Amino acid sequence: MQTIKLGANKTNITEKLTSAEMGKLWATYMGNSMSKCILSYYLQHVEDKDIKTLLENALKLSEELLKTTTEIFTKENFPIPKGFSQEDVNLDAPRLFQDQFYVHYLKYTSKAGGSIYSVGSPLVFRKDVKEFFRYCLDSTMDLMEQIKEILMNKGLIDKPPLIPVPDKVEFAHQDFLNGFFGHVRPLHGLEIAHLYDAIENNATSKALIMAFAQVVKDEKIRKLFERGKDITTENIKNYSQKLHDEDLPSLSFLDDLVTASTFSPFSDKIMLFHKMDMFSMKFRTFGNAMAVNGRRDIGLIYINSFMKIADFVQDATKIMIEKSWFELAPRAADREKLASD
Repeated sequence: MQTIKLGANKTNITEKLTSAEMGKLWATYMGNSMSKCILSYYLQHVEDKDIKTLLENALKLSEELLKTTTEIFTKENFPIPKGFSQEDVNLDAPRLFQDQFYVHYLKYTSKAGGSIYSVGSPLVFRKDVKEFFRYCLDSTMDLMEQIKEILMNKGLIDKPPLIPVPDKVEFAHQDFLNGFFGHVRPLHGLEIAHLYDAIENNATSKALIMAFAQVVKDEKIRKLFERGKDITTENIKNYSQKLHDEDLPSLSFLDDLVTASTFSPFSDKIMLFHKMDMFSMKFRTFGNAMAVNGRRDIGLIYINSFMKIADFVQDATKIMIEKSWFELAPRAADREKLASD
């Protein structure tokens, strides 16, 4: 893992943070504040030496990113977000996951983090923030390479399906958009890639929300988690069926990597935030998948999934607000309120 080095003149920067810089730094702080708690617990229950090293590298990265965002906020007299702390994790709790799950989990969260940093990089202009997001992105990609190496070396995952190499250049016919009627063309490589990605994400998400449903204390949140588990199960089946219809393989569930423990290692707050955040990140993956999809039947599956996930996120947000857990991102001035004061 490389060492973070921001510009030598960062202490002399007088340029104010923009709204995009504030928002992306805030999201980076919140995400890594959560990750620090989760990864610290994982490290209490890991036997495989390679996976332990991977967790240690991920935790070190989260701590580095927290430190740097804190330094930037402090310099700008920006209030440090509350985020999550030792109050949200019980390091003495029994094991909730098998070692192999940690690698799948890190792949999912690294994809989510990489998405935040890649979207943020073109939007930030201040020198220290630009360098920081470049570091975030490069370090996350380095971590992803370690994750993929362990997944493959230990036989924990299958690569995306193989398809024939085309023997000539072809152009679309009128049936390109068909999905319900008439001749339905085979899936193309980009559609397969995003179906595979969606299955992989949902398999990890399902195992995690199943574990959270086992240990959460609040009954209302438990019911929401159970609903989320049903949503992810349905998504996996729908996406997998599209691959099976083409005689292509799918991925397996990860449910067996969750233990039978009902003793919670995490606060209800951090678990609800985590699942709300994971489900929210699926919106971006839907956008990426829809952008390259042509078949109407697959598009409808994505739209139906989107609507159910949107309902889940909305209900999770309501609970977060009810319990005074919903920490607000930096926002524009309320001019109407200011004028009335």
